[in-house]
Formats: sequence, structure tokens, C-alpha cells
Amino acid sequence: MTSDFAQALALRAAAFIFSEDALRDRYIALSGTGVDDIRARIEDSEFLASLLEFLMAHEPDLLAFAAYADEKPETIAKAWRTLGGGAGQEW
Repeated sequence: MTSDFAQALALRAAAFIFSEDALRDRYIALSGTGVDDIRARIEDSEFLASLLEFLMAHEPDLLAFAAYADEKPETIAKAWRTLGGGAGQEW
């Protein structure tokens, strides 16, 4: 998987998360990330990985995003890893 593909998928995840009020509010509450921080970090790989990790942490959200993006959940996990997610962790 290329970094460019992973970043593009994570940006689609951002659109998905922030277009849904409940998802957006839960992401902000769990991450402690404010709106200004989101705007400032939208191109940061670590931030993008956090969006994918947020979706992967709740299977219904992961499956909904996978359907939205027309990708397999495994592809989302690979993108997360490509962006540096899970470094030093076994999944």
C-alpha cells in the first residue's frame, strides 16, 4: 500500500467522520482534539492514522466506513499501518 493511497483513504475517513454529528462528537470527545487542531493537522500522518484507528475501534463504524469508501476493512487497517498506526503493537 502506498502512502498516498493511505492518506487519501484517511481523508475520506475524515469526511465520513465529520459529516456525521454523532461520530464527530464522539471523535472529539474521545480524542480531546478541538476543531482548530483538526484544521491544523489534517495533513499530518499521525492525525490521519488516529482517524482510521477511531473507526477501527468500533466495528459498526469500521463497517459503515468500509461500505462508504467501497473498501474492505482489511484495507483500512493496512492504511492505518502505512500511516504509522500501531507502531510497536501486535494486531
